[in-house]
Amino acid sequence: MLQKLRDKSSGWIATTIIVLLMIPFLFVIDSSYLGGVGANNVARVQAPPTWWKGAPSFWPVSLLWRNAEITSDDFRTRFEQARMSAREQAGDEFDPRQFESLENKRLILDQLVDEQVVRLAADEAGIVIGDAAVAQYIQQIPAFQRDGKFDPDQYRLAIAQGGVARTPAAFDAMVRDSLKQAVIPSALAGSGFVTAGEADRLFKLLGQTRDVQLVVIDAVPADVSKVTDAQITQWYAEHGQDFRQPEQVSVEYVEVLASQLPAPTAADEATLRARYEAEKARFVAPEQRRAAHILIEAGSDKAAARAKAAALAEQARGGADFAQLARENSADPGSRDSGGELGWVERGVMVGAFEDALFAMQAGEIAGPVETDFGFHVLKLEEVKGGQGKPFEEVRDQLAAEQLRADAEGAFNALTTKLVDEVYRNPTALAPAAAAAGLEMKTAGPYSRDQAVGILAHPQLLRQAFSEVLIADGTVGEPVEIAPGHTVMLRVSAHQAEAAQPLEQVRDQVAAAVAADVADKAMLAKADALLAAVADGKTSLSDAAGKAGLSAQALDQLPRGVPVPGTQANATIFRAQPPAEGKPGHGKLKLDDGRHAVFALTAVIAGDVQQVPEAQRQMLVQQLSQIDGNNAAEAFVRGIRERFKVQVNEDQL
Repeated sequence: MLQKLRDKSSGWIATTIIVLLMIPFLFVIDSSYLGGVGANNVARVQAPPTWWKGAPSFWPVSLLWRNAEITSDDFRTRFEQARMSAREQAGDEFDPRQFESLENKRLILDQLVDEQVVRLAADEAGIVIGDAAVAQYIQQIPAFQRDGKFDPDQYRLAIAQGGVARTPAAFDAMVRDSLKQAVIPSALAGSGFVTAGEADRLFKLLGQTRDVQLVVIDAVPADVSKVTDAQITQWYAEHGQDFRQPEQVSVEYVEVLASQLPAPTAADEATLRARYEAEKARFVAPEQRRAAHILIEAGSDKAAARAKAAALAEQARGGADFAQLARENSADPGSRDSGGELGWVERGVMVGAFEDALFAMQAGEIAGPVETDFGFHVLKLEEVKGGQGKPFEEVRDQLAAEQLRADAEGAFNALTTKLVDEVYRNPTALAPAAAAAGLEMKTAGPYSRDQAVGILAHPQLLRQAFSEVLIADGTVGEPVEIAPGHTVMLRVSAHQAEAAQPLEQVRDQVAAAVAADVADKAMLAKADALLAAVADGKTSLSDAAGKAGLSAQALDQLPRGVPVPGTQANATIFRAQPPAEGKPGHGKLKLDDGRHAVFALTAVIAGDVQQVPEAQRQMLVQQLSQIDGNNAAEAFVRGIRERFKVQVNEDQL
């Protein structure tokens, strides 16, 4: 029936059938699908069904569309990751308020939306990631290797501590999803190219030099004494935003630090034995199996490959040397030379069919052929270990250390809970709660968002300090975990809104700004006078400079991109139009130290393509190809987004 719908999806009969099919679903479908984005989600991406790419988006056919939701937790996790990255890059220059802007949140949300769009597009294209591809990718991750080879123990330990996927199955699913998402963009990104002519034009531009004459106008000293009251008043009226006092707060806060608590007493023998009995299951080592295999690639003739694998299995069962059979026949380069040895293997490492067969065998048994995406395998199980529990004596020290940590965490949590409970009894006062918990209440401020230092610069504490609710109510904020074993509670004790500073208070600053502006305009006037003197094309810049008591400096063969005469000044010179034949081009620029200058561009010399080393040429061509490929991948995502429907709930950002 579905095939008929596909064949006749444009007819009125198909539409009628679809409407009839939709009626039963109307009584059971989640109400969020009938309207906008779900209450706990920040965005939804909707795509037509894979079997009907041209499906209209109107109801009730829209109910057939595929949905991918972006939850508030998904967004918050990615946002906090981006915040940590931005803070590391910006250091002391990091601006939490600017980072929290709606525009920045939308940029991060757009990344998540693009990822969902690509996932849906991969489903539409019928992309499936096989077990072999997942296994190969996992085994190539350096964090899972020891001495350059994949190590199952290292793999299990790494994912258990990773915090995202703590089991092999969960990590396998995450890798499969990531690979599926990356297939199309990666293929497009790898398809970029650049022609030899394009590369030559770029080399000529990059290697271009320019002959320039530069006249620097020395700074005129700013004389504050000549600034009049009228100038001060007018400047203040026109630039009042430059002299505003930013919003400021004063706060009270209490820190709970695990490091300052008394060390817990070591647990007695009875406590440790009770803990061992309660958690005995986790001291059972996972079963491991030492195996060897022979791989026969399927190629174009699967029947022949299967037959060959079956014949090898029979030879091995008949007493033939398995290692020698592997060296002579196996297509696995990683194990062939070692006689097919795979080492110790546990569940969650190998592909499904291989693993199922291996863990169903008895020690010394030969099995096969077993089919996987790699081909046909002949297996030999050599030894089995694990699956037995460790005795109490062997894990006693581990239990004692864990109990000490648990007791320390318990004491820290108990103290934090006591502080919180006391705050809840009197939420508008922090001092009584601190005293009841035996903790010191500290104060800070007034400070603005940009002036916060130490723990008060932590994003959550900064958000609380300038929270409209906490400011208005005077209540204590929720506890904030700065780091493991370090929690802070904060209350805003005073608040000063952003306000204009009276002229009398900033008079000296205004006068200095006026004087600096007068000096800057004086330099600009000299620069304009020089440009006027050379405008007729009959007077050279050096002659005009001499008449003005200035000197011209020659910058012959000035390279592009160097900080001469300054970073921005160099860019200005290279943005200037090439001079007409026999007539220099002129312009003015500002140096990094605030001085102004006038330049004459006398010649533009293209870079010599023949002088570019071949290695450098290849590297740049590769970079250009990557840029071209990345542009293609971005264009693909933009095109898919135009076909799909994206709904955003900004209230959840």
